Amino acid sequence: METRTVRAGVLEIAYAEAGPADGWPVVLVHGFPYDALCYAPAAEMLARAGARVVMPWMRGYGATRFLSDATPRSGQQGAFGADLLALLDALGIDRAILGGFDWGGRAACVVAALWPERVDALVSVAGYNILDPSRAAAPLAPEVEHRLWYVWYLHSERGRAGLATHREEFCRLLWRLWSPRWDFSDADFARTARAFANPDFVDIVVHSYRHRHGLADGDPAYAGIETRLAALPPITVPTMVVESGSDGLIPPAHFADLPARFTGGLKRRMLVQAGHNPPQEDPRAFADAVLAARDMARSQSAPSGGEG
Repeated sequence: METRTVRAGVLEIAYAEAGPADGWPVVLVHGFPYDALCYAPAAEMLARAGARVVMPWMRGYGATRFLSDATPRSGQQGAFGADLLALLDALGIDRAILGGFDWGGRAACVVAALWPERVDALVSVAGYNILDPSRAAAPLAPEVEHRLWYVWYLHSERGRAGLATHREEFCRLLWRLWSPRWDFSDADFARTARAFANPDFVDIVVHSYRHRHGLADGDPAYAGIETRLAALPPITVPTMVVESGSDGLIPPAHFADLPARFTGGLKRRMLVQAGHNPPQEDPRAFADAVLAARDMARSQSAPSGGEG
């Protein structure tokens, strides 16, 4: 598996790649607080099936860097989608299967919703990950709200200082809370934690959780994208939704309205033992979900039979 960088939009994006250069393209995007290598085992499986798998480090992680000091360190969903689209352009990938969870799932959903011509199929952990700004101030059930303690913490300057001072301890705690059945090793965490040393990590994390609740302005460069996303556009490409049965962050009720959000064909898979990071917790099942999404796309694009 090779690691490279490419200029894409406002970033120099670091990415890992597995599989043949002429394979069927798959781009997998990690979430917070993880990194691109969470997909490595699944990517090797997909590579053996002929896929070209690209795994970028998101803005604020690993060796990904901004090209200009003047660019706002935004963590808004429009920025994540724009980064992913710019990566496709920079790598010359016309169409790909996109997959992701958490922030990466949001980036993949944004591109699938707004630029469906670039997406063969979508693999989305936890379903429709585009945020609804009109509901940002609405209180959720206490059972859900208590899981979001880290969000409210990061809204404060105490929280920013806490993340900056204790970023590894903070992120390791989230791993434990969000994946209670995952017996990850010290080496597993240390390998990922190196990505949190990025100089923009804290600013982007804090901005992401403040912007979505109206506590921080967005980057004007993404205003047009944010306006389109506020309409909660449907996703019209074939989609495989991966549901985690042991996610300590997202409760099962989150999946109730899925059919209305996906109009291009929807299948669902429940990984009963997986927590918030299914590609790393159950790479075989995640790779199988990507293969199933590929088959969905091929089935829809195949010419229909019939008598002439």
